[in-house]
Amino acid sequence: MRYKIVIDSCGELLDEWKQDEHFESVPLTLMVGAEQIIDDETFKQGEFLHKVAECPECPKSACPSPERYMRAYDCEAEHVYAVTLSAELSGSYNSALLGRNLSLEDHPDKKIHVFNSRSASIGETLIALKIQECEEKGMSFEEVVATVEHYISGQHTFFVLENLETLRKNGRLSKVKALVASALKIKPVMGSTDEGTIYQLDQARGMNRALIKMVEQVIEKTADSADKVLAISHCNCPARAQVLKEAFQERMKLAKVVVLDTAGVSSMYANDGGVIVAV
Repeated sequence: MRYKIVIDSCGELLDEWKQDEHFESVPLTLMVGAEQIIDDETFKQGEFLHKVAECPECPKSACPSPERYMRAYDCEAEHVYAVTLSAELSGSYNSALLGRNLSLEDHPDKKIHVFNSRSASIGETLIALKIQECEEKGMSFEEVVATVEHYISGQHTFFVLENLETLRKNGRLSKVKALVASALKIKPVMGSTDEGTIYQLDQARGMNRALIKMVEQVIEKTADSADKVLAISHCNCPARAQVLKEAFQERMKLAKVVVLDTAGVSSMYANDGGVIVAV
């Protein structure tokens, strides 16, 4: 096998990747109260969202161990790549790096590179897709790394949340501000910085207006869109994602649009009704 792509479970897998030996998802652990939930193929989104809504505590996540990454790297592939959550949001990147360093102690000639996505969710998916594209073109390991790092530097991630409870519970939004926002039906339009942190781009009263503002932000910040793949992930709202897809296709020239449901970690942060866009 020429290559393998390891993605932490915040990144959604395309259906065709789930049975492909070139791809492996390394699960984070989700914690709702005292319960621990492994973010793997056993994750059930509906049950999880119900538990989060019922729990007064903020849901949390724990990154995979370096040893878990080591096991993923231990394969016959000539080139191994890991894609992780933004290093500014999770310890997954540092864990993957440590796993790489430990692996290289035993196999110093192994070619392993860890990509800090500076994103999350569908942003990681697009990075994995870019790695696959480069490998299928026959690029060298070094060429793939350089091409994908350049791609990451130009990628942008956006999201709009229906429910602000997780942000309130984890202290990113005050109780008063969350209450006012909910009462006035204000929806923040969020984005990621070049370093991979989260900031507010805009806001609107009502989800539909917020989605329109997000579309405008995406168009404004996306140059040469005809050559790009745009991806949408949604938490339990396929109709909303379809409306977004059609809006982008009407207003932008794009190489492709991918739509996926959020996996566990993304579901925890997006919460019921949230949508994420990366391009």
